[in-house]
Amino acid sequence: MADVLTAEQRSAHMARIKRSDTKPERIVRGLLHSLGYRFRVQFAKVPGRPDVAFPGRRKCIQVHGCFWHDHGCALSRRPKTRAEFWEEKFARNRERDARLSKAAADAGWKTLTIWECETRDREALTKRLVMFLGERRQS
Repeated sequence: MADVLTAEQRSAHMARIKRSDTKPERIVRGLLHSLGYRFRVQFAKVPGRPDVAFPGRRKCIQVHGCFWHDHGCALSRRPKTRAEFWEEKFARNRERDARLSKAAADAGWKTLTIWECETRDREALTKRLVMFLGERRQS
């Protein structure tokens, strides 16, 4: 099936997609805040500028969109047009994710990747976050 949008409309649509402060990121940050964790957002001192960072714990969280990072779930359907372009794009994204995750690990940071589809089950997400971060610190 061909794209229902013109090339100009598709380009304008794709240009409006944000790099940060996405809905899945806001869900994760809201959940972390409600659990009592305090964190930094887009922390530039960690390779890859993670979505959420805990400098005192040397842990960070990357929230990946299922489509853009080619998760393979129902949310990551591949476009049927320009298949070669998209395969190359997703391969570059996967390579970049792996390179940045390794760079963060080499710098002494532990990284947790949360997928967009995982933000739908708040209970499971809460357990996963607490397991990764440990108990919150009392101030």
